[in-house]
Amino acid sequence: MSKLVIVESPAKANTIQKYLGSEYEVMASMGHIRDLPVSRLGVDVEHDFSPSYENIKGKGELIKKLRAEAKTSDYVYLATDPDREGEAISWHLAELLKLDQNEPNRVTFTEITRSGVENGMAHPRQIDRQLVNAQQARRVLDRIVGYEISPFLWKKIRKGLSAGRVQSVAVRLVVDREEEIRSFQPEEYWTLEVLLAKENAKYKPFLAKHYGKNGKKQEIHNEEEARQIVSEVDGKPFRITNLKKGTRQKMPTPPFITSTLQQDASRRFGFQAKRTMKVAQELYEGINLEDMGAVGLITYMRTDSLRISNEALEAAHNYIISTYGKEYGLEKPRVFRSKANAQDGHEAIRPTMIDLTPAKIKDSLTPDQYKLYKLIWERFIASQMAPCIQDTVSVELTAGEHTFKSSGFSIRFEGFTRLYIDASEGEEESSTNLPPLEMGESLRQKELRPAQHFTQPPARYTEASLIKELEENGIGRPSTYAPTLSTIQQRGYVEREQKALKPTIVGEITTKLMKEQFGKIVDVQFTAGMERNLDQVEAGKLDWVRMMRSFYDDFSAMLKQADENMAGTKMKIPDEETDIPCELCGRMMVIRHGKYGKFLACPGFPECKNTKPLQQETDGLCPLCGKKVLSKKSKTGRTYYGCADNPKCGFMTWDIPLADRCPQCGSTLFKTTGRIKKIHCLKEGCGYEMSIKK
Repeated sequence: MSKLVIVESPAKANTIQKYLGSEYEVMASMGHIRDLPVSRLGVDVEHDFSPSYENIKGKGELIKKLRAEAKTSDYVYLATDPDREGEAISWHLAELLKLDQNEPNRVTFTEITRSGVENGMAHPRQIDRQLVNAQQARRVLDRIVGYEISPFLWKKIRKGLSAGRVQSVAVRLVVDREEEIRSFQPEEYWTLEVLLAKENAKYKPFLAKHYGKNGKKQEIHNEEEARQIVSEVDGKPFRITNLKKGTRQKMPTPPFITSTLQQDASRRFGFQAKRTMKVAQELYEGINLEDMGAVGLITYMRTDSLRISNEALEAAHNYIISTYGKEYGLEKPRVFRSKANAQDGHEAIRPTMIDLTPAKIKDSLTPDQYKLYKLIWERFIASQMAPCIQDTVSVELTAGEHTFKSSGFSIRFEGFTRLYIDASEGEEESSTNLPPLEMGESLRQKELRPAQHFTQPPARYTEASLIKELEENGIGRPSTYAPTLSTIQQRGYVEREQKALKPTIVGEITTKLMKEQFGKIVDVQFTAGMERNLDQVEAGKLDWVRMMRSFYDDFSAMLKQADENMAGTKMKIPDEETDIPCELCGRMMVIRHGKYGKFLACPGFPECKNTKPLQQETDGLCPLCGKKVLSKKSKTGRTYYGCADNPKCGFMTWDIPLADRCPQCGSTLFKTTGRIKKIHCLKEGCGYEMSIKK
């Protein structure tokens, strides 16, 4: 006889088995084991929204094994993931295995280390029905929205479409942004910079920007205004009329939570959210390290809390002092405040063992695991390091009646920036070095630089910025961002152009219908309000059935009204015309949308039934066989490039083919799309490459 511990994944089971020893048997449920039925609603809306759960297809043999093992075990512990979803899986397992739910048979591990596992096993508890109800409420709510609206979309647009409580709002955000971009009217404006030099030639010249006239800020709207200012200051002395010197502290960013990890991994490495979470799950569940075996390297990766345990703070402090010196440490730990609606059940994402530095375990990790672990490790350590101290200088200069300004800083003490610099959406902040300056000093004008500009439309969302937008609006939770972003791309509502997310015609038409007929479902504020209600259910402050009744009464009326509004009408997805002739009849082919995405079709259907995959020619030639390189789309909507002679020639790359040819061998040059920008030749044996600025 032994004790049975049930977790979700085999990798996690292997790691935990090592710590618990032979008196325990650790098995994996392989994720969810029961769910709502696939082919029907599975929710009794007439009787308190009672869900009808079924064993998931293909899990029959596993369920038999779990039941047999549970029957011969002294005790069964349910050790699924420490979140709402994991709690629900434990409840389903308890129901299937007929366990006494009044018994303390639920254990959680926030980190898969010896101490984390031992601590979890030492503190078993009952299944938390509030967490289960919260997950059940979300599942039922999502099922009703999806199963009731999706058939409506099939009738009114086309088969295969779907709606979702979070998914449809995410698509709307992308569509709304695209409409903003289209309607944007650029406005002209000008800037004026002056290159100034001290009389002492050993100091480099520096730039100052025009601020205004007679002490008031002045906008420069056109070339005429710019030239007028140039005529008024050209040749005049630039005298320093205001000089401020000071210091400022730059503080580190907090440790990662789920959303910020996904955002940073997207900016730095171009990882999609799904890829980030897959790698983070591997790091959490356990990696085989030399001389140590399987070890969970990070704490649980689905969290929106910034809390850190005292033990981890002490370990970080000791590491910082011993590695960098006392001046890099803090007198007391830095505490970060979580946002108001954060679930505080878990810590922020951090390394489980500080001494396992990225360099020490690099050889045991895949490239993706190493990148993500290094990012998490450095961000956490940096969060407990001393601030960066910067000496700042700001200067105002007067030429005639006009004021120019310049500012800069230099690093007095690097602090946490010795280890980690936060990656912003754009360029990282760079230092502007100003020469020694004195009040009243006159500087020599070397060059006046008027420049024309136009206001720019808002940028398309990237995965990083869309996750940030969803989080800031309170839509979805840490566990939903990655699957939501994958779904809207796989369903063909949104596609990627490099890193940018762009709506497809299907996404725009579906969103138009949703806004017109189901306005509340795609309303940001309404969806955020539903999220708060679900949090109230989890906190035990709101009954989930009462919440569902309130929602469903309004929702069913909305559905009925939509049927009446659109009786007998259907929205057509317009074809996109191309300049590609049909090789059978000569008509110009069009882009159509099918169940599996876009394809080329002859508009002469049904007389001409010619179709073919959507591929676009580039200026590149295949470095393997010399045939044309085509631009293609992966299943996730990401652009890649492959040989036109596929499958005979297997060449493919994510790098962009250029019209330029290699100066060494004459083959096509390619430009990388990752964080490190370079132009290089992919011809075997050539090796030509050239770094480029971002």
